[in-house]
Amino acid sequence: MTVQSPSEMARLNVPDRDLSSARMKVGRAGWAVRYYSSFPREAVLKIAEAVARAAHEKAGFYADWAVRETGFGVVEHKKIKNELSAMPLLDYYRDLDLVSPRVDAARKIVELPKPAGVVFALAPATNPVATVYYKTMLAILSRNAIVISPHPAAKDVSVDAANTLARAAEAAGAPSGLIQCIENPSVPLVQDIMGSDKISVIMATGGGAMVRAAYSSSNPALGVGPGNAVAYVDPTAKVDQTARRLVASKSFDNSVLCTNESVVVTLHSNRGNLERALRTAGAHVCNAEETDRLRDYLFTDKGFNVAAIGKSAAWIADRAGLRVSPSVKILVPVVAEPGQDDMLFKEKLCPVLTLTSAVDFQQAVTFAKHTARRGAGHSAAFHGDDPARLLHFSQAMPVYRVVVNAPCSQGAAGFQTHLPPSFMIGTGFKGRSSVGENVGPQHLVHWTRIAYNSDADVPMGQFDFSALDAPPPTIASPDPAPGFAAQPAPSSTSLDRDLLRQLILEELRGMKGGA
Repeated sequence: MTVQSPSEMARLNVPDRDLSSARMKVGRAGWAVRYYSSFPREAVLKIAEAVARAAHEKAGFYADWAVRETGFGVVEHKKIKNELSAMPLLDYYRDLDLVSPRVDAARKIVELPKPAGVVFALAPATNPVATVYYKTMLAILSRNAIVISPHPAAKDVSVDAANTLARAAEAAGAPSGLIQCIENPSVPLVQDIMGSDKISVIMATGGGAMVRAAYSSSNPALGVGPGNAVAYVDPTAKVDQTARRLVASKSFDNSVLCTNESVVVTLHSNRGNLERALRTAGAHVCNAEETDRLRDYLFTDKGFNVAAIGKSAAWIADRAGLRVSPSVKILVPVVAEPGQDDMLFKEKLCPVLTLTSAVDFQQAVTFAKHTARRGAGHSAAFHGDDPARLLHFSQAMPVYRVVVNAPCSQGAAGFQTHLPPSFMIGTGFKGRSSVGENVGPQHLVHWTRIAYNSDADVPMGQFDFSALDAPPPTIASPDPAPGFAAQPAPSSTSLDRDLLRQLILEELRGMKGGA
């Protein structure tokens, strides 16, 4: 038997360059956030403004690129989502101060903001650029660094978008390495980085398996679950207006938002009116045979047919063997009686909206409640002008947001309601998530509270926070990745041992032979 020498064994141990590169990005982010976490509010807003403007300027460019790369959605709609994740998102949070100390003299408490540190953010293929924009803006406003892991099906557009934001941030004074994106993500790589002790918090958006992996990574995680929004249409609703809202919502970006309606339920007495209004609004309402064909196409023995995700209604109808108008916006299969066994009552990330009806309001609520459990904690919609029924519906539903008389896709995400604009819809305890509201920059900051003795005879001190606003010392980042401006190298005494070891190993791995 041949015995290999240690040098031969070393040459056989080929390094994983993608993983090594990702670990280096996390290290650079750690250096950047040590500097950035002490920036004053004016500097933070200047950087956020620059990032938002850069994002807005290329919203259309990246919308077109995302559709070409992934095959999901509609360019015009992705452009809108990208734009909404730029200046409007900044404007919504502009007055939320996550930088300045707070003093509550009445309760004798002083609060000091503490950013999380390095945020590891997962981005889905369905909303790649909007998610990159959104999570980056949240990190900037909360004085955190961010390393983005895009979906492999959208990695090129995601990397380019992240680099655009990074350049804008650095031009506005941000440290190099504050915004980075992994070029070649894979499941093993993502799992390794999620478990790194250099990651402060994970923002997980994507499939259920990846979100669960984030929660089991040993690091804090903000994860969101799948949706299966049910819309109830009450007889008091303005049916024509409601139908237009349903069609607009379900056709928006070919229904890749998890906030889109999956099922609409009304009463038997109102179903005929709703069907007529849906046809007028641009829907194709299926007969029994067409409903069966659509069900067979969308759901197979392996589950939902992923080929239909983000495709147009006409495209899906053609594959399912339905004859429809080329201008059709959504397909509406009709299931006569509500129940839980029909596959068409599951989530569908495509412009297919299942319609069913109940004998009375109580049956409609019972059906809606059980159907929404497949997307527990997410969203629902109510159309009508009966406040008592709205309250009963909202109390019964296992969700944390109910959109009223508005498209659920945009409404639950905060773009057609006054909910916080978000591409992370917290599903809370019902959905096995750590947060039940739309995720914002406030979720990336914790506060140290200085609490005085509550006795009235114990005085509270006077504080001068100006020392905290002093410019921090310049901290150079290690070995910048390609495409980022280099900063002066730090002295050898300032490097921590783990980082120095990583730098040396990276140099060795780049040598011929890979030893």
